[in-house]
This record gives sequence, structure tokens and C-alpha cells, in this order.
Amino acid sequence: MNLLTDFFSFISNIGLEKFFRYFYFFVIFEFFRFFVLEVLVLVYWVRAKRLRRPAMEEAHFELMNRRPLVSIIIPGRNEGKHLFKLVESLRKQTYTNTQIIVVDDGSDDDTAVIGRNLERRGYVDLFLRNDVRGGKSSAANLALRYARGEFIVALDADCNYLPDAIERILIPFYYDKMIGGVGGSVQVYNFDDSVASALQAIEYFDTISVGRIVSSELGIYRVISGAFGAFRKEAIEKIGGWDVGPGMDGDISVKLRKLGYKVKFEPDAICRTNAPSTFKKLAKQRLRWDKSLIRFRLRKHNDVFFPTKTFLWINFFSFLENVFYNVFLNFKWYFYLGDMFINFLSFLPFIFIANILLYATYNILKYLIFGLFRLRRKEAIIYLLPYTPLMVFYFGYFLRIIRTRAYLQEFFFKASYNDNWNPSKSSRAAKALRI
Repeated sequence: MNLLTDFFSFISNIGLEKFFRYFYFFVIFEFFRFFVLEVLVLVYWVRAKRLRRPAMEEAHFELMNRRPLVSIIIPGRNEGKHLFKLVESLRKQTYTNTQIIVVDDGSDDDTAVIGRNLERRGYVDLFLRNDVRGGKSSAANLALRYARGEFIVALDADCNYLPDAIERILIPFYYDKMIGGVGGSVQVYNFDDSVASALQAIEYFDTISVGRIVSSELGIYRVISGAFGAFRKEAIEKIGGWDVGPGMDGDISVKLRKLGYKVKFEPDAICRTNAPSTFKKLAKQRLRWDKSLIRFRLRKHNDVFFPTKTFLWINFFSFLENVFYNVFLNFKWYFYLGDMFINFLSFLPFIFIANILLYATYNILKYLIFGLFRLRRKEAIIYLLPYTPLMVFYFGYFLRIIRTRAYLQEFFFKASYNDNWNPSKSSRAAKALRI
């Protein structure tokens, strides 16, 4: 009871100056960047979308009038159990002039039997198999060799797609001829499986999808999701396809940008994925994702920061924003904790509780306001609302600790080259080539 009384006394006597001193990290680096700025850009995006509507309708008409062949490539390993459901969602697509290519990357389950059966029944146009595992990039490049389409759509086997997803992801290519790649909007299909999947569903709604709308509108969109991305075939061929290694989604997006192509996000093209249902599996996934940021942003593509022949200011700012908010501020948060511990030790429990309440309120507010901009999947909104206060622990501690571990491992030990997500032979080759 005394703690509660003391806490309310602390809050009531804090004043504006002390509030800013105690909670500057939240105010400067979280609230203004991930709420105020994003809301402003979202409001602008809604208006700009209305203004672009006639041109987008014209682009849509041109797409449906020309009906170019689109090669849908599905590389994967041990994905047999997902293939039929994926193919069924593709058979229901409103855009039908497609070539479906499935590549089995050395699976040891029944993927080969299922894939060949789907090919024999005419559900897929071509089934290919690597007898020896080469990695997802190798499988994607094999599919690219056989792709006859003007556009390439890369999918993950464990996803399914709304009926108009392929049609919608193609429209931007006819709106702007300089667009080389378009990312679709990925949502969590199994949001009601567990607490872990529910929190990821909120993250995908509010942080990933909204964040990508904002970054695309600002021209700094960085990662075309490997679960749902579309590319001009000529652009993919110019950059030599997919390079070996984890982080291939962000890597190919950067390669396109460096050649002068635009990459855009299309929120109306919706893919539903099965997210990891346990925190252990989620941690493993995010360790891989976060290592790739260091590997590709600060090593492989660090020329973006220097005036080379591929230098573009927009790419410079895209990388700078990404590294600042994801890497620098991740470590800055620990300095903030040290600052509070050294200078305000006696108030530390109150500062901690107040931070929890601030972030919880902020997450609920974001969820409700960003809900105005959510496209489809309205049925999940009410279900997920009770989980939003937990996002303070999910973002603030769980994901932050994983990021820190991943960054340190990649900074000092180049740990991504030892990740079993990629075959060791491929990682050795990538390491030798420094890619």
C-alpha cells in the first residue's frame, strides 16, 4: 500500500521538466517517431491514395487488358503439408494467366510425392527438385531459370493468399514503370493459436504493415517480404537473382534500389502466414532476421553510405533510418537504463512502473488509431485488443534482448554464416565471397 501511495505521490509531483528527464527515451525516440510521424504520414497517404485513384484504375485496366504471364515461384524445404492449401488459394485467384513453379530444396519429407502429384493433376505447371539441399536462394534461382513470365511473384509455401492478392500486387508496375519490386502485406493467419502468435499478429498489423505503408510513402521502403513479393523479371535478371544467405528478402530489395529501381509496398495485396506459435521458435526466427540486418546493411551493402557510383540520397537515408532506429537506439536504451540507475536510483521502481504504464497506454492507443487504417481482417481486431498491453513486454524486453544478442553475435562473430537455416556449403561460399 505504501508503494502505491508513494508511486502516486511521485507521479503527482513530477512536473513537465522531470517527466521529460525521466522518460525522454519514450518521448523522443518512440512516441514521436512511431506514433506522431506515422499518423501524419498515414493521413497524407489516405489523401494521396484518393488522388492516385484515377491513375491506379488506369494501371489496373492496362494490366487486365495486357494480361502478361506471371511466374509464381515457390521455393521451400519440407513444405509438403502446406502445398495443397497454398495451391488451392492460387487456383482461386482473380488473375489467372500464371505459371506456377514449385521447387523442392532437398526435402526429406513427402514434398516430392505431393509436388509431383500436383504437377500430374495440373495444379502446378512445373515441379523441380534439388536432390541436394542448396538453400532457399538456390531454389529460387532454379525456378527463375524456368520462369517464362514478364513478372516473378515469390511466395512461401506455408502461406495462403486472398483471391485478389496476385492481381493487386501487379497493379503498381503499370502505375510507375520504374518500380522493380512490390511487397505484399503479410498478416498472421494463426493469431488465435497462442499468446506468441497473438502478439505477432498485433506486430504485423501495427508495426510491420503500417510501418511499411509509411516507409513506402516516404520512399525508404527496405524489405520486400519473402512470403509475398513481386518483381519485374528483367530487374531480377539484371541483379543476378538471389544471393546466398539469410536476409535474402532485404538483400534483393537493396540490390534493386541500388540499380535505380523503386520498391513499393502494396497493402491491398494480402498474404496470410502461420507465425511461430511458441516464443522459443519465434526467438530463433528473429535471431536470424536481426543478424541479417548487420550482415547486409553494415557489411555487404555499406557502400550505400559512401559516394560510390551507385550512391543515391534516398538509399542513404533509408539505411541511416534503419540502422539508427534498429541498431543504435537498441543499444542506446541500455544507456538510458544506466542513466536512470546512476542518477535516480531511489526513484527507479516508480520510473519502471510509469514506463510500463506509458508504453501500455501508447500501445493501446496505437492499436485503436491504426485500426482506422487497417485493410480487411477486421475479425481479428476485437480478439487481439486484450493482448495489446502485453506489447510493452514483447517489444520492450523480449524482442530487444533478442536483437541485442543477434547484433553482438553478428558484429563480433559473423554468426549468420553458421546458421543452419542455410546449408553449410552455401554459407562457406557466401563467406568466401563476402556476401
